[in-house]
Amino acid sequence: MIGKLKRIIWLLALAVLPGLDAIAQNAKYNVLFIAVDDMNDWIGPFGGYPGIQTPNIDKLAKKGVVFKKAYCSAPACNPSRASLLTGVRPSSSGVYHNNQPWRPVLKDAVTIPQYFTANGYEVKGAGKIFHNAFNDKASWPSYFDIPKSPEPPKAPVNGFAHFDWSPVNVQDEDMGDYKVVNEGIGFLNDKHDKPFFLAVGFTRPHLPWYVPQKYFDQYPLSDIKLPKTIANDLQDVPDAGVKIAKPKGDHRFIVEHKQWEKAVQGYLASITFADGQIGRLLDALEKSAYAQNTVIVFFGDHGWHLGEKEHWRKFALWEEASRVPFIVYAPGLSKTNGVSERTVNLMDIYPTLTELCKLPVKKGVEGNSIVPLLKNPAAAWNHPSVTTHGLGNHAVRSEKYRYIRYNDGSEELYDHDTDPQEWKNLAADAKYGSVKAELAKSLPQTDAKDAPTVKEGKE
Repeated sequence: MIGKLKRIIWLLALAVLPGLDAIAQNAKYNVLFIAVDDMNDWIGPFGGYPGIQTPNIDKLAKKGVVFKKAYCSAPACNPSRASLLTGVRPSSSGVYHNNQPWRPVLKDAVTIPQYFTANGYEVKGAGKIFHNAFNDKASWPSYFDIPKSPEPPKAPVNGFAHFDWSPVNVQDEDMGDYKVVNEGIGFLNDKHDKPFFLAVGFTRPHLPWYVPQKYFDQYPLSDIKLPKTIANDLQDVPDAGVKIAKPKGDHRFIVEHKQWEKAVQGYLASITFADGQIGRLLDALEKSAYAQNTVIVFFGDHGWHLGEKEHWRKFALWEEASRVPFIVYAPGLSKTNGVSERTVNLMDIYPTLTELCKLPVKKGVEGNSIVPLLKNPAAAWNHPSVTTHGLGNHAVRSEKYRYIRYNDGSEELYDHDTDPQEWKNLAADAKYGSVKAELAKSLPQTDAKDAPTVKEGKE
């Protein structure tokens, strides 16, 4: 009875004093690690699409710190996830693409969930955390795989592979992401005697954009706004960049078949569906016994183009492919309703979590703890963000510029203060020579050879 009474008093104290941090509560932070697939900056807190409906992500943004200039280490699922979860950059591992299994070349890597397990945490994964084709069994003491979502009888758009979008006549409960969230909710409702690390991965808005009709209805075709573009945008882009964009592939198909508005509608619908499922998970945490002592890390694994630079999907070094949604909440530590304009990278997640949770410093991790920015989003920071796509192709993003250097030596440079759409390549202008030289200092010092490839896992 006395023990039960103590627990009730403890829970009441947490409710009354939400500002208490983990130290004051004499307990380590728990971690809720939320990964979202193919979600770009179109969500509410990042302002990429006017009228987007993401109320749950908006609510999380007001609770924690929004990193407006956050970028992935690689604009593809496998290398992005493998690098942030191991702390090893693509340029250090050679894992540059989706068809390169990461574990064979990183045999001794200790992933984030492995490190938390080794340091006494209860660890569980659900949904897409690693790239589907190369999930790492060694990382998960407990793991709930991704259930398949319903699809139409045939691909309505008849595009390339699964490049497709359509409402499906099902309920939210029928979707794979809904079932993944159920698993996360069940975990949060359980009693845990140890601090926990719970990773929940969402598939939508990854292609194909099949979600229930009600989400399409929220974005009537007559109201759809296309991304800002200009004619001949690739004219001043080096051949290496044009080759990546593949304007004669997806973009030509979209334009010729008059699918641009419908594709945007499908993407928006899929984002809002994902937001609803994220909301269910966050609500469950809020109602649980762990609400006041759980760090929330929310991120997209890379960006996504919808016609900008005549390009679709990720797989590029421009802003839309590499910028990611990134929000962090640390109870009693992070600034409420905080917004940071500092350039950060998903590689920063590993060292940030180990510092927040007071774990031993993990040696060899390539990233910088953003704990100072959680406390003061405007704190001094001198870490340009690096994104890599393929051997020897890198982009360096400072708060003002994006500098791209391809493996053939060709370059792009954009001034985001005057050209946020990256329409004018300044790399050939001699007056920017010192700018390029300064940004080039952040390029990786090594370019590991390509890791072996397999037929699976390309998308």
